[in-house]
Amino acid sequence: MPVKQVLKETEDKMKKAVDSAKREFAEVRTGRAHPGLIEGLHADYYGTPTAFKELASVSVPDPKTIVIQPWDATVIPEIEKAIQNSTLGLTPQNDGKLIRLNIPALSTERREELKKIVKDMAEHARVSLRTIRRDANDKLKKMQSDKEISEDDHHKGHDDVQKITDKYVKDVDQLLDDKSKQLMEQ
Repeated sequence: MPVKQVLKETEDKMKKAVDSAKREFAEVRTGRAHPGLIEGLHADYYGTPTAFKELASVSVPDPKTIVIQPWDATVIPEIEKAIQNSTLGLTPQNDGKLIRLNIPALSTERREELKKIVKDMAEHARVSLRTIRRDANDKLKKMQSDKEISEDDHHKGHDDVQKITDKYVKDVDQLLDDKSKQLMEQ
């Protein structure tokens, strides 16, 4: 029974690591507008850093434009400042009621830079998965040395941990392939 618990914990941790990688990948600009670009940004709202989605409605009327419509117009300058201070490289346009972000096409050099960044993000996710795998294998080894599980259960658990790891590494590789393809689209 304890081996199953270790496997479940391992799978849960790996799923969270892949979800985290998905969120990071979504914040990389591909030349197409989508709300995920600004999802990680926060504006100062009465002294508290607050996520954009809590301050405004975010819509994408066309593939090259993001529209941010704050529920409180007094926060517009703070949202603009947060966008300008971000790594997005976008200039907000404000008409007093809403903010428009025009997404320009990416240059070939910038696409290559972003591909490298995405590759590094994927490698970081893989390292996280390998760390989780190592921790699970260490738990199994300790359980065997404490005579909580047999040697056979230890080896089977070790193999199962590797299968789970392979599954999630494959997911990260698929995310990387998808994002790379998006970056190279015009």
